[in-house]
Amino acid sequence: MKVTVFGATGGIGRFVVAQLLAAGHHVTAVVRNPAKLTLTYPDLAVVTAELTDTTAVTEAVTGADAVISALGPSLKRSDTGRPVTDATKTIVAAMQAAGVSRFIGLATPSLADPRDKPHWKHKVLPVMARLAFPNALIELENMTAAVTGSGLDYTIARITAPKDKPATGHIRSGFLGHHRIGSTMSRADIAAFLITQLTDTRYHRAMPAISN
Repeated sequence: MKVTVFGATGGIGRFVVAQLLAAGHHVTAVVRNPAKLTLTYPDLAVVTAELTDTTAVTEAVTGADAVISALGPSLKRSDTGRPVTDATKTIVAAMQAAGVSRFIGLATPSLADPRDKPHWKHKVLPVMARLAFPNALIELENMTAAVTGSGLDYTIARITAPKDKPATGHIRSGFLGHHRIGSTMSRADIAAFLITQLTDTRYHRAMPAISN
């Protein structure tokens, strides 16, 4: 498949790019600083662009079978801007203009999916996030709304505590109150889950929670 990846130099995005290439996919990585992407691969195209540049982003997604966004908000309490929200809105508009419908991205269990049952995470996590990372939670709410309200065929994986640990190959996924989902997960396994969604139809237009 042809897959355009945003957030390709981040903690999760770099695993997404590497695993896609290892699986034989053609990858277009959209980055602001190409020096941070050290991979060289015949099936890797690197596009340098600001994520507010609708023209450049549209060119990057044109012809893609799917888009994977590993973008996430800054966790600095002092930050007040909405760069990830604005970037996500640009990506959505670009996909609509290019006729690309499949979007795979990330969020948090602080945000509920309609398939969830009442769960302690719905009560505790938003309170913790508003206290510790207030701007990040607003960013996550806004970027998720931009995707779910777009008409795109999306899957948004909700993660809680990504870790820099080796991949385990053991991934739990589902909806809160229905399935046993933990909190921690290796970034390599998060990337692997996102890539499986290229062909897995279980979570179309859904936001499954995932963990190891």
